[in-house]
Amino acid sequence: MSKDKIDQLFNRLKNDYDFEAPSLQHEQRFLAKLHNQGKENIIVISKSKRGLWKPFIGIAASFALLFSIFIGIQQTDDSRDLASVSPKMSETQDFFTTTIGAELTKLQNETSPEAQSLVQDAMRQIKILEYNYESLKQDLSVSGDDDRVIYAMISNFQSRIDLLQNVLQQIENVKQLKNTNYENSTTI
Repeated sequence: MSKDKIDQLFNRLKNDYDFEAPSLQHEQRFLAKLHNQGKENIIVISKSKRGLWKPFIGIAASFALLFSIFIGIQQTDDSRDLASVSPKMSETQDFFTTTIGAELTKLQNETSPEAQSLVQDAMRQIKILEYNYESLKQDLSVSGDDDRVIYAMISNFQSRIDLLQNVLQQIENVKQLKNTNYENSTTI
């Protein structure tokens, strides 16, 4: 609606406005009438008061539910890793994860088409080793720091590093072979 139409509407309805203030006992008479009509009207009044709190109660219940789910997840995750065994094992785990991270970065930086199939295959094998490590973490929780499980976890880390280093070496061999073939073809 344009401003002119709104102004015309207010000018036309100007005399229809109710400017009178209710008397001082208006609220008491109104409540008395409601009380005389029975409990149904009182229930309506109490429901309207309760309706003001309904959104806040829903929000509070949502937070309580999220908090309990979070606590439940934290309590059910009993799997332990090497860092939880001892400070020395924590250092070992940090070393392995840092080394694996560095090797993965090197592997992912390989962009040559010849290397892509090797990289994809290596990533599938890494996923398998990571899955095996997760089951070893569960075994560690159940076994109570059994040396055989700890050794298996360390071997898993070492297997991942060996795999990544072998793939990087194979990629280097492919690059050198390609360069050697290219040099031989240009000299003929």
